Amino acid sequence: LFQEASECLLFVIYIVTQASRICASYMKMGSNFRFLSLCLLALIASTHAQLQLGFYAKSCPNAEQIVLKFVHDHIHNAPSLAAALIRMHFHDCFVRGCDASVLLNSTTNQAEKNAPPNLTVRGFDFIDRIKSLVEAECPGVVSCADILTLSARDTIVATGGPFWKVPTGRRDGVISNLTEARDNIPAPSSNFTTLQTLFANQGLDLKDLVLLSGAHTIGIAHCSSLSNRLFNFTGKGDQDPSLDSEYAANLKAFKCTDLNKLNTTKIEMDPGSRKTFDLSYYSHVIKRRGLFESDAALLTNSVTKAQIIELLEGSVENFFAEFATSMEKMGRINVKTGTEGEIRKHCAFLNS
Repeated sequence: LFQEASECLLFVIYIVTQASRICASYMKMGSNFRFLSLCLLALIASTHAQLQLGFYAKSCPNAEQIVLKFVHDHIHNAPSLAAALIRMHFHDCFVRGCDASVLLNSTTNQAEKNAPPNLTVRGFDFIDRIKSLVEAECPGVVSCADILTLSARDTIVATGGPFWKVPTGRRDGVISNLTEARDNIPAPSSNFTTLQTLFANQGLDLKDLVLLSGAHTIGIAHCSSLSNRLFNFTGKGDQDPSLDSEYAANLKAFKCTDLNKLNTTKIEMDPGSRKTFDLSYYSHVIKRRGLFESDAALLTNSVTKAQIIELLEGSVENFFAEFATSMEKMGRINVKTGTEGEIRKHCAFLNS
């Protein structure tokens, strides 16, 4: 290990030396301060760590297999965790990047997990159990951020969903803020403008918005997430006109029947197909039967509506491939690498 570290240091020194010589040469030729600044920025970029497939191949070669085995050993007992973990991964990446900040506890209840969008997020214990196994194998090596990202992928695959590549090397963040989670995570009531803005803030485009919304093809929600659409859309006891009236009547009659239990009554996001990763979510959306306002919002823009129609005209294999691309893209949002952040010993607590 010492020899590898020494070789790495020598390589960095070599890069720095060569870059410095090049910059110096251009300065002697009369280049200005602006060019020198560009040289320095390029130098910094050249030595900045990046995510890579098999990042732990030498430092913890069994890491990814430990995650995969735990998933395979336990997902059959709780298949709904696939939806829960992909949601947790999504919520994590939209606040300070994919740095496992959503996993942190707060003694003052001011962490991301205490924010309204995360109050129904679950699966924290699942991640903690995997982390303890990885720590026993390789103490202080594998980040909670990577474990969360790998777990989200592996649980989806284990339940019949698409596979996507997960380059690793993320480090864990040291800040978790309730306000940032509340402001950056799209809500079920978000309109199109809000969705477009929040996704663009993370470097995601309209295609990513449509594809990542496709994760609603599995899992459940609570009636409280759409109570306004059903019972009080404009504050006058009315119903959301963008929601198919027949579907709304069915929800009121058979699902969200008790107004006193809306926070605990569960409802399928993709009725009849909530355990299968497929295209049926988009079929519901195009029929104005998307559960959330954010689902219905996809029909209010010509670009996203056309993309939904295109997905429905294609194959499920094409959807899997497109979804995988957007998941890989999301998994790289503002990641911390190199010496940024830390490698937490326990995912819910900072090291110091």
